[in-house]
Amino acid sequence: PVPRLLEAQLQDQRREHEKEMEALKNQVDSMQEELEKQQQAFLQTLQLSPEVQVEFGLQQEITRLTNENLDLKELVEKLEKNEKKLKKQLKIYIKKVQNFEASPTTAPVERRPQERNMQVAVQRKEKDFQGMLEYYKEDEPLLIRNLIT
Repeated sequence: PVPRLLEAQLQDQRREHEKEMEALKNQVDSMQEELEKQQQAFLQTLQLSPEVQVEFGLQQEITRLTNENLDLKELVEKLEKNEKKLKKQLKIYIKKVQNFEASPTTAPVERRPQERNMQVAVQRKEKDFQGMLEYYKEDEPLLIRNLIT
C-alpha cells in the first residue's frame, strides 16, 4: 500500500509539474509574440520621418496613460465601494455598542469583570443624568476608587 500511495503522489506531482510547464510555455510563447510585434513596430517607426516618429511615440504614450488611468479609476471605484461597506458596518457596530451601553442591567453577572477591562472608544451623546446611581454590590470598591480618582 505504501509504494502505491507514493507512486500515486508522484504521478500527481508529475501532472501538476506538466501543467505548470505547459502554462509557462504558453506564457513564454505569448511574450515572444508580443516582443516580435514590438520589434516590428520599432522597425517601422525607424523608417518614418522624425516628426512622425515623435507623433507615433506620443500616441503610444497617450494610449499607455489612458489604459493606466482606466485601471486607476477601477481601483478607485473598488476602494469607494469598500469604504461605503465599512462605513455601514461601523454604523451598525456603533448602534450595537450604544444599545449595549443603554441596557447594562441585561448583561449577565459573570460577564461584569470582563466588561471592566474593555474600553470602547465610541462617541457618546451627552446626557443629563439626575437621581440615584445603580450598581452591583461587588462593583462598590471599583466605583469608590473611580469616584476618588
